[in-house]
Amino acid sequence: MLQDPTLREHLAPLARTIDTVVPEAELRTRLAAGRPLRCKFGIDPTSSSVHVGNAVQLWNLRKLQDLGHQAVLILGDTTATVGDPSGKDKTRPMLTPEAIEANLATWMEQLAQILDMDKVEIHRNSEWFSKMGFHDVLGLADRMTVQQMMERDSFAKRHASGDPISLREFLYCLMQGWDSVEVKADVELGGTDQTFNLMVGRRLMEQVGLPPQACLIGPLLEGIDGREKMSKSLGNAIGLDDDPKDQFGKAMRISDEAMPTWMRIATDIPDARVDELLAAANPMDAKLALAEAIVARYRGAEEGQRQRDAFLAVFRRRETPEDLPEHEAGPRGDDGWGILDLLKTCGFAASTSEGRRLVEGGGVHLDDVTVTEWRARVELKGGEVLRVGRRRQARLVVGGSGTSASAKES
Repeated sequence: MLQDPTLREHLAPLARTIDTVVPEAELRTRLAAGRPLRCKFGIDPTSSSVHVGNAVQLWNLRKLQDLGHQAVLILGDTTATVGDPSGKDKTRPMLTPEAIEANLATWMEQLAQILDMDKVEIHRNSEWFSKMGFHDVLGLADRMTVQQMMERDSFAKRHASGDPISLREFLYCLMQGWDSVEVKADVELGGTDQTFNLMVGRRLMEQVGLPPQACLIGPLLEGIDGREKMSKSLGNAIGLDDDPKDQFGKAMRISDEAMPTWMRIATDIPDARVDELLAAANPMDAKLALAEAIVARYRGAEEGQRQRDAFLAVFRRRETPEDLPEHEAGPRGDDGWGILDLLKTCGFAASTSEGRRLVEGGGVHLDDVTVTEWRARVELKGGEVLRVGRRRQARLVVGGSGTSASAKES
């Protein structure tokens, strides 16, 4: 949490996705000058897809745009050939220039889902690295020592375990830091895995006589497997260019343990609603809300709702037994059917008080949507499934002749 109240107020739109500002005092001083800050974020085109893990900082960049600052986006077409060693336990393979260009082919369209492309300043870092000769590279390498490089946690662990470290991996943080020198960044955004690289940027800027950038550091979004950093190559990513159906389906595979992090840093769901969903008895409701919010963020609210409805339709067909007993819903009141009456009709509750306890305990679901209000009155078309807990369920009949058998235990 930020300590400085001025920064907390100014960066309030980024509160869920920025944990640390280094150093706070310098950023406060720059904000006090009243000019738009040059806010940098770099991303390497190592895949044809921008994924929602990348998007955490891209959304921060967009929010800084909305606050009146200048977004500076670095497309790392040269750094991608080196490979970022952050959080890696082995050397990454080198990408060819042809592979990088192929990956970049649809990036502008994907980035436009987040950034105001009319106002963003975009650079490829080949703009300056392609002009460097070998002597220039030696000069860049001379700006840090091997001892300083080994302060990086991932390098220290690999060295201790005897795993190889390529010399080109040492160059990566220097190259990322030099990007900040070239664009004269006031601020650089990054996840916690980028902390070392961001601090190198500060060091290099000081060495060439520039005011060092402030670093805005936020949490990482793990992949949908909950084990590793999100990566298309690991198959644990949700891509911005994925089909909405695939985006929704992948989000439904996120573990219950990862839900709080995903809901807070990968969606716009308000904090109060996040707390409510996470406290609900049925984790399916939270997961559906998360998946819908992710699709809606990139494809619009209507598409998010459409994918939710489609998923539930398939889910009901798969999970609901075909021989589910039917129960007559009874006469409709002026404002629909009372949920407590339906519970008693189906034999799920012997009394109004028992039905109320079931609802308040979060165990009552109508078509897999949790009923949270015991006074609720619902509209029925016929065919809806009323379920209590995981096993007791019945299909409701409107204006027909349902069975009088007890509700099915499935």
